[in-house]
Amino acid sequence: MNKSNHVQEKRIIGLMSGTSLDGLDIACVHFSGTEEALTFTLEAAETVSLPSDIKENLLHIETLSPRAIFKLNQVLGRFYADAVKAFIQKFSLEKTHIDAIASHGQTIFHQPEDGYTVQLGCGSTLAYHSGLPVINDFRSLDVAAGGQGAPLVPIGDQLLFGTRADAFINIGGFANISFKTHENTLAFDVCPGNLPMNTYARQLGKEYDDGGEIAATHEVDPEVLYALNHLSYYTLDGPKSLGTEWLDSTFYPCIPSYIAPAVAIATINEHIAHQLAAVLEKHDLKRAYITGGGALNTTLINQLKLKYSGEVIIPSADIVHFKEAIIFAFLGFRFLNQQFNSLASVTGASENVCGGALHYPR
Repeated sequence: MNKSNHVQEKRIIGLMSGTSLDGLDIACVHFSGTEEALTFTLEAAETVSLPSDIKENLLHIETLSPRAIFKLNQVLGRFYADAVKAFIQKFSLEKTHIDAIASHGQTIFHQPEDGYTVQLGCGSTLAYHSGLPVINDFRSLDVAAGGQGAPLVPIGDQLLFGTRADAFINIGGFANISFKTHENTLAFDVCPGNLPMNTYARQLGKEYDDGGEIAATHEVDPEVLYALNHLSYYTLDGPKSLGTEWLDSTFYPCIPSYIAPAVAIATINEHIAHQLAAVLEKHDLKRAYITGGGALNTTLINQLKLKYSGEVIIPSADIVHFKEAIIFAFLGFRFLNQQFNSLASVTGASENVCGGALHYPR
Protein backbone atom coordinates (compact mmCIF):
# COMPACT_ATOMS: atom_id res chain seq x y z
CA MET A 1 0.00 0.00 0.00
CA ASN A 2 1.28 3.48 -0.84
CA LYS A 3 1.11 5.34 2.46
CA SER A 4 2.46 8.58 0.99
CA ASN A 5 -0.94 9.63 -0.39
CA HIS A 6 -2.67 9.30 2.98
CA VAL A 7 -2.92 12.05 5.56
CA GLN A 8 -0.53 11.32 8.39
CA GLU A 9 -0.87 13.14 11.69
CA LYS A 10 1.12 12.45 14.81
CA ARG A 11 2.57 14.28 17.78
CA ILE A 12 6.03 13.11 18.82
CA ILE A 13 8.37 14.23 21.60
CA GLY A 14 11.94 14.20 20.30
CA LEU A 15 14.85 13.84 22.72
CA MET A 16 18.41 14.73 21.74
CA SER A 17 21.49 14.62 23.94
CA GLY A 18 24.69 15.17 22.00
CA THR A 19 28.32 14.32 22.68
CA SER A 20 29.03 17.86 23.90
CA LEU A 21 26.89 17.06 26.98
CA ASP A 22 25.34 20.52 27.06
CA GLY A 23 21.93 19.17 28.07
CA LEU A 24 18.91 17.17 26.98
CA ASP A 25 16.94 18.90 24.21
CA ILE A 26 13.20 18.15 24.32
CA ALA A 27 10.88 19.09 21.47
CA CYS A 28 7.18 18.36 21.06
CA VAL A 29 6.47 18.33 17.33
CA HIS A 30 3.14 17.97 15.52
CA PHE A 31 3.36 16.46 12.02
CA SER A 32 0.51 16.49 9.52
CA GLY A 33 -0.09 16.11 5.80
CA THR A 34 1.08 13.63 3.18
CA GLU A 35 4.65 12.60 2.51
CA GLU A 36 4.74 14.96 -0.49
CA ALA A 37 3.27 17.86 1.49
CA LEU A 38 4.28 17.30 5.11
CA THR A 39 4.20 20.17 7.59
CA PHE A 40 5.45 20.36 11.15
CA THR A 41 4.82 22.64 14.10
CA LEU A 42 7.17 22.95 17.05
CA GLU A 43 4.64 23.17 19.89
CA ALA A 44 7.04 23.31 22.84
CA ALA A 45 10.78 22.96 23.43
CA GLU A 46 13.35 23.34 26.17
CA THR A 47 16.81 22.17 27.17
CA VAL A 48 17.28 20.43 30.53
CA SER A 49 20.72 20.30 32.10
CA LEU A 50 22.18 16.87 32.77
CA PRO A 51 22.52 16.08 36.48
CA SER A 52 26.13 16.53 37.57
CA ASP A 53 26.62 12.87 38.55
CA ILE A 54 25.34 11.63 35.17
CA LYS A 55 27.47 14.17 33.30
CA GLU A 56 30.55 13.23 35.29
CA ASN A 57 30.07 9.53 34.53
CA LEU A 58 29.57 10.24 30.83
CA LEU A 59 32.70 12.39 30.73
CA HIS A 60 34.71 9.48 32.14
CA ILE A 61 32.81 6.59 30.55
CA GLU A 62 36.04 4.82 29.60
CA THR A 63 36.88 4.38 33.30
CA LEU A 64 33.55 2.75 34.23
CA SER A 65 33.11 -0.98 34.68
CA PRO A 66 30.55 -2.84 32.53
CA ARG A 67 28.24 -3.05 35.58
CA ALA A 68 28.48 0.70 36.11
CA ILE A 69 27.70 1.35 32.43
CA PHE A 70 24.59 -0.85 32.56
CA LYS A 71 23.49 0.97 35.71
CA LEU A 72 24.07 4.33 34.01
CA ASN A 73 21.87 3.12 31.14
CA GLN A 74 18.97 2.70 33.56
CA VAL A 75 19.71 5.94 35.44
CA LEU A 76 19.75 7.90 32.20
CA GLY A 77 16.48 6.30 31.06
CA ARG A 78 14.84 7.33 34.33
CA PHE A 79 16.23 10.87 34.03
CA TYR A 80 14.77 11.13 30.53
CA ALA A 81 11.39 9.92 31.80
CA ASP A 82 11.32 12.43 34.66
CA ALA A 83 12.38 15.22 32.28
CA VAL A 84 9.59 14.35 29.83
CA LYS A 85 6.95 14.23 32.57
CA ALA A 86 8.06 17.64 33.87
CA PHE A 87 8.07 18.97 30.29
CA ILE A 88 4.51 17.76 29.67
CA GLN A 89 3.33 19.40 32.88
CA LYS A 90 5.24 22.65 32.32
CA PHE A 91 3.79 23.20 28.84
CA SER A 92 0.30 21.86 29.71
CA LEU A 93 0.50 19.20 27.02
CA GLU A 94 -2.22 16.58 26.75
CA LYS A 95 -0.46 13.27 27.32
CA THR A 96 -3.17 11.28 25.52
CA HIS A 97 -2.45 13.32 22.37
CA ILE A 98 1.23 12.31 22.30
CA ASP A 99 1.89 9.29 20.11
CA ALA A 100 5.44 8.48 21.17
CA ILE A 101 8.81 9.64 22.44
CA ALA A 102 11.68 9.40 19.93
CA SER A 103 14.94 9.27 21.88
CA HIS A 104 18.41 9.56 20.40
CA GLY A 105 20.07 8.43 23.63
CA GLN A 106 23.62 9.26 24.70
CA THR A 107 26.29 7.89 22.39
CA ILE A 108 29.17 6.37 24.35
CA PHE A 109 30.75 4.07 21.76
CA HIS A 110 30.55 4.36 17.99
CA GLN A 111 32.52 1.76 16.03
CA PRO A 112 30.54 0.99 12.86
CA GLU A 113 33.62 -0.57 11.26
CA ASP A 114 33.38 -3.22 14.00
CA GLY A 115 29.61 -3.50 13.65
CA TYR A 116 28.35 -1.67 16.72
CA THR A 117 27.17 1.66 18.06
CA VAL A 118 25.98 2.21 21.64
CA GLN A 119 23.58 4.84 22.97
CA LEU A 120 22.61 4.85 26.64
CA GLY A 121 19.16 5.74 27.98
CA CYS A 122 17.17 2.55 28.51
CA GLY A 123 14.08 2.59 26.27
CA SER A 124 12.07 0.24 28.51
CA THR A 125 12.81 2.36 31.58
CA LEU A 126 11.88 5.53 29.71
CA ALA A 127 8.64 3.99 28.41
CA TYR A 128 7.51 2.58 31.73
CA HIS A 129 8.20 5.68 33.81
CA SER A 130 6.91 8.17 31.24
CA GLY A 131 3.83 6.11 30.39
CA LEU A 132 4.40 6.66 26.66
CA PRO A 133 5.65 4.44 23.82
CA VAL A 134 9.33 4.99 23.10
CA ILE A 135 11.36 4.57 19.93
CA ASN A 136 15.12 4.50 20.45
CA ASP A 137 18.24 2.75 19.10
CA PHE A 138 17.85 4.43 15.72
CA ARG A 139 21.39 3.66 14.54
CA SER A 140 21.91 -0.10 15.01
CA LEU A 141 19.89 -1.38 12.05
CA ASP A 142 21.82 0.84 9.65
CA VAL A 143 25.11 -0.45 11.11
CA ALA A 144 23.83 -4.02 10.71
CA ALA A 145 23.15 -3.19 7.04
CA GLY A 146 26.80 -2.17 6.62
CA GLY A 147 26.32 1.55 7.20
CA GLN A 148 27.97 4.09 9.47
CA GLY A 149 24.77 4.50 11.51
CA ALA A 150 25.38 8.23 11.07
CA PRO A 151 24.48 10.85 10.33
CA LEU A 152 20.72 10.31 10.60
CA VAL A 153 19.65 13.96 10.51
CA PRO A 154 20.00 14.45 6.70
CA ILE A 155 16.64 12.88 5.86
CA GLY A 156 15.05 15.56 8.05
CA ASP A 157 17.24 18.27 6.56
CA GLN A 158 15.95 17.42 3.10
CA LEU A 159 12.29 16.65 3.85
CA LEU A 160 11.63 19.32 6.51
CA PHE A 161 14.12 22.11 5.68
CA GLY A 162 15.27 21.34 2.13
CA THR A 163 13.99 24.52 0.50
CA ARG A 164 15.91 26.81 2.84
CA ALA A 165 19.52 26.20 1.73
CA ASP A 166 21.91 24.09 -0.34
CA ALA A 167 23.81 22.65 2.62
CA PHE A 168 22.91 21.94 6.22
CA ILE A 169 25.60 22.03 8.88
CA ASN A 170 25.07 21.17 12.52
CA ILE A 171 27.89 22.10 14.88
CA GLY A 172 27.36 20.04 18.01
CA GLY A 173 29.97 17.83 19.65
CA PHE A 174 31.03 17.09 16.07
CA ALA A 175 30.28 19.14 12.97
CA ASN A 176 28.34 17.36 10.22
CA ILE A 177 27.00 18.38 6.83
CA SER A 178 24.25 17.18 4.50
CA PHE A 179 23.46 18.27 0.95
CA LYS A 180 21.93 16.99 -2.27
CA THR A 181 24.00 16.17 -5.31
CA HIS A 182 22.14 15.10 -8.42
CA GLU A 183 19.33 13.01 -6.91
CA ASN A 184 21.20 11.67 -3.89
CA THR A 185 21.59 13.11 -0.42
CA LEU A 186 25.16 13.02 0.87
CA ALA A 187 26.18 13.62 4.45
CA PHE A 188 29.07 12.95 6.79
CA ASP A 189 30.88 14.20 9.86
CA VAL A 190 33.18 16.98 8.66
CA CYS A 191 35.35 17.49 11.74
CA PRO A 192 35.15 17.90 15.51
CA GLY A 193 32.89 20.64 16.82
CA ASN A 194 32.22 21.82 20.35
CA LEU A 195 33.49 18.68 22.07
CA PRO A 196 37.25 19.36 22.04
CA MET A 197 36.76 23.10 22.63
CA ASN A 198 34.62 22.31 25.67
CA THR A 199 37.33 19.93 26.92
CA TYR A 200 39.87 22.75 26.95
CA ALA A 201 37.34 25.28 28.29
CA ARG A 202 36.85 23.07 31.35
CA GLN A 203 40.58 23.38 32.03
CA LEU A 204 39.90 27.12 32.36
CA GLY A 205 36.96 26.58 34.72
CA LYS A 206 34.32 27.17 32.04
CA GLU A 207 31.81 24.78 30.50
CA TYR A 208 32.34 26.22 27.01
CA ASP A 209 33.76 29.22 25.14
CA ASP A 210 30.77 31.55 25.32
CA GLY A 211 30.38 33.29 21.95
CA GLY A 212 33.94 32.33 21.03
CA GLU A 213 35.38 35.01 23.33
CA ILE A 214 38.42 32.91 24.29
CA ALA A 215 39.17 32.07 20.67
CA ALA A 216 38.81 35.72 19.64
CA THR A 217 41.39 36.94 22.15
CA HIS A 218 44.15 34.35 21.66
CA GLU A 219 46.56 33.51 18.87
CA VAL A 220 46.35 30.32 16.82
CA ASP A 221 49.30 27.93 17.03
CA PRO A 222 50.28 27.46 13.35
CA GLU A 223 52.10 24.14 13.83
CA VAL A 224 49.17 22.57 15.68
CA LEU A 225 46.74 23.97 13.10
CA TYR A 226 48.82 22.44 10.30
CA ALA A 227 48.85 19.04 12.05
CA LEU A 228 45.09 19.10 12.60
CA ASN A 229 44.32 20.14 9.03
CA HIS A 230 46.45 17.30 7.66
CA LEU A 231 44.85 14.42 9.56
CA SER A 232 44.12 11.50 7.23
CA TYR A 233 40.37 11.62 7.97
CA TYR A 234 40.07 14.75 5.84
CA THR A 235 41.36 12.93 2.76
CA LEU A 236 38.49 10.40 2.91
CA ASP A 237 35.28 10.75 0.97
CA GLY A 238 31.97 10.01 2.67
CA PRO A 239 30.26 8.05 4.02
CA LYS A 240 32.36 8.58 7.12
CA SER A 241 31.72 9.42 10.74
CA LEU A 242 33.61 10.39 13.87
CA GLY A 243 33.42 9.31 17.49
CA THR A 244 35.09 10.24 20.75
CA GLU A 245 37.49 7.33 20.28
CA TRP A 246 38.94 9.12 17.23
CA LEU A 247 39.47 12.26 19.28
CA ASP A 248 41.42 10.30 21.88
CA SER A 249 43.51 8.26 19.45
CA THR A 250 44.13 10.78 16.68
CA PHE A 251 43.00 14.36 17.33
CA TYR A 252 44.20 15.19 20.86
CA PRO A 253 47.72 13.74 20.28
CA CYS A 254 48.24 16.55 17.72
CA ILE A 255 47.96 19.12 20.52
CA PRO A 256 51.05 19.05 22.78
CA SER A 257 50.43 19.18 26.51
CA TYR A 258 52.40 22.42 26.85
CA ILE A 259 49.93 24.30 24.62
CA ALA A 260 47.83 26.65 26.76
CA PRO A 261 44.13 25.71 26.82
CA ALA A 262 43.11 29.12 25.41
CA VAL A 263 45.52 28.70 22.49
CA ALA A 264 44.17 25.20 21.89
CA ILE A 265 40.63 26.61 21.77
CA ALA A 266 41.62 29.35 19.29
CA THR A 267 43.43 26.80 17.11
CA ILE A 268 40.56 24.29 17.11
CA ASN A 269 38.14 27.12 16.30
CA GLU A 270 40.22 28.06 13.26
CA HIS A 271 40.53 24.39 12.29
CA ILE A 272 36.75 23.88 12.30
CA ALA A 273 36.15 26.99 10.18
CA HIS A 274 38.81 25.83 7.72
CA GLN A 275 37.36 22.33 7.34
CA LEU A 276 33.77 23.53 6.98
CA ALA A 277 34.70 26.11 4.35
CA ALA A 278 36.80 23.55 2.47
CA VAL A 279 33.88 21.12 2.20
CA LEU A 280 31.42 23.82 1.15
CA GLU A 281 33.76 25.10 -1.55
CA LYS A 282 34.71 21.62 -2.76
CA HIS A 283 31.06 20.79 -3.47
CA ASP A 284 30.19 24.27 -4.80
CA LEU A 285 27.47 24.82 -2.19
CA LYS A 286 26.20 28.40 -2.21
CA ARG A 287 24.00 28.65 0.91
CA ALA A 288 24.88 27.01 4.24
CA TYR A 289 22.27 26.66 7.00
CA ILE A 290 24.03 26.47 10.38
CA THR A 291 22.48 25.03 13.55
CA GLY A 292 23.66 23.56 16.84
CA GLY A 293 25.55 25.22 19.66
CA GLY A 294 28.36 26.21 17.33
CA ALA A 295 25.99 28.55 15.50
CA LEU A 296 26.16 30.75 18.62
CA ASN A 297 29.97 30.89 18.50
CA THR A 298 30.37 34.32 16.89
CA THR A 299 34.10 33.92 16.37
CA LEU A 300 33.67 30.60 14.58
CA ILE A 301 30.88 31.90 12.36
CA ASN A 302 32.87 35.03 11.50
CA GLN A 303 35.90 32.90 10.58
CA LEU A 304 33.70 30.71 8.39
CA LYS A 305 32.29 33.77 6.63
CA LEU A 306 35.84 34.96 5.86
CA LYS A 307 36.82 31.61 4.37
CA TYR A 308 33.59 30.73 2.53
CA SER A 309 32.44 32.51 -0.62
CA GLY A 310 28.75 31.60 -0.17
CA GLU A 311 26.00 32.74 2.19
CA VAL A 312 25.91 31.66 5.84
CA ILE A 313 22.35 31.38 7.17
CA ILE A 314 21.65 31.31 10.92
CA PRO A 315 17.97 30.45 11.45
CA SER A 316 15.70 31.34 14.38
CA ALA A 317 16.81 30.45 17.89
CA ASP A 318 14.30 27.57 18.16
CA ILE A 319 15.74 25.93 15.06
CA VAL A 320 19.36 26.61 16.09
CA HIS A 321 18.79 24.96 19.44
CA PHE A 322 16.26 22.25 18.65
CA LYS A 323 16.64 21.20 15.00
CA GLU A 324 18.13 17.82 15.89
CA ALA A 325 15.43 17.09 18.50
CA ILE A 326 12.82 18.06 15.87
CA ILE A 327 14.40 15.72 13.36
CA PHE A 328 14.60 12.82 15.80
CA ALA A 329 10.89 13.33 16.40
CA PHE A 330 10.58 13.10 12.60
CA LEU A 331 12.57 9.86 12.54
CA GLY A 332 10.14 8.49 15.13
CA PHE A 333 7.21 9.71 13.02
CA ARG A 334 8.56 7.85 9.99
CA PHE A 335 9.22 4.73 12.07
CA LEU A 336 5.60 4.64 13.20
CA ASN A 337 4.51 5.07 9.58
CA GLN A 338 6.83 2.20 8.52
CA GLN A 339 8.86 4.50 6.27
CA PHE A 340 12.64 4.38 6.01
CA ASN A 341 14.36 6.93 8.23
CA SER A 342 18.00 6.34 7.28
CA LEU A 343 19.52 7.05 3.87
CA ALA A 344 21.92 4.51 2.39
CA SER A 345 23.45 7.23 0.19
CA VAL A 346 24.46 8.98 3.42
CA THR A 347 25.55 6.11 5.66
CA GLY A 348 26.90 3.64 3.13
CA ALA A 349 24.43 0.92 4.14
CA SER A 350 23.33 -1.67 1.61
CA GLU A 351 19.81 -0.18 1.57
CA ASN A 352 17.59 2.44 3.18
CA VAL A 353 16.30 1.11 6.49
CA CYS A 354 13.64 1.99 9.04
CA GLY A 355 15.74 2.02 12.18
CA GLY A 356 14.54 1.99 15.76
CA ALA A 357 13.31 -0.22 18.57
CA LEU A 358 9.80 0.25 19.99
CA HIS A 359 9.10 -0.02 23.73
CA TYR A 360 5.58 0.04 25.14
CA PRO A 361 4.96 1.36 28.65
CA ARG A 362 3.07 -1.79 29.69
